[in-house]
Amino acid sequence: MKVELVTNLKRQATRILADLHESKEAVLITEHGQPSAYLVDVQDYEFMQRRLALLEGLSKGERAILEGRTTSHEKAKERMQKWLK
Repeated sequence: MKVELVTNLKRQATRILADLHESKEAVLITEHGQPSAYLVDVQDYEFMQRRLALLEGLSKGERAILEGRTTSHEKAKERMQKWLK
């Protein structure tokens, strides 16, 4: 992963963005020697957001199973029939 100072980002944003788009490698931005932010390509960010949403959905499903909040296939079909009429 590349690391850039925030002052370099201010001075050379165009170059840093061009490198980012070409390499697709995230850039860690530091301020006063401390991590401050990550700069990532838009497509990579959107991909990560979609992946996170899927993982959250799986987690909710697993939690429902553990808590016994499930229904049988037959019961689900009966409920869906009411919605489809």
